[in-house]
Amino acid sequence: MRLSSALPEPVRARLYRLSGSRLTLDGVLVLVAQEHRSQELNRQAALARLVDLVREAARPPPPPRKKTRPTYASKLKRLEGKSKRSSVKAMRGRPRGDD
Repeated sequence: MRLSSALPEPVRARLYRLSGSRLTLDGVLVLVAQEHRSQELNRQAALARLVDLVREAARPPPPPRKKTRPTYASKLKRLEGKSKRSSVKAMRGRPRGDD
């Protein structure tokens, strides 16, 4: 896989990361298929998994998320909710003047 000229370099790098422990030190991708009793069906299943893996590696990664800031109104709404909750919890305590 490392020496494959059929894949562009970025796809090869993503495939290398996706393959994980299935990659040998020589750069050979090893897929084991034992779902069927037939060797031919197992070969087809392994080939289908290889195709899925290459397709996933060929898909470019999503662009990084743009950071956004909360609006002024949302900040006020959050602080108002916190103060309401605080006053509700303060009312649960003992009355202050009855000692």
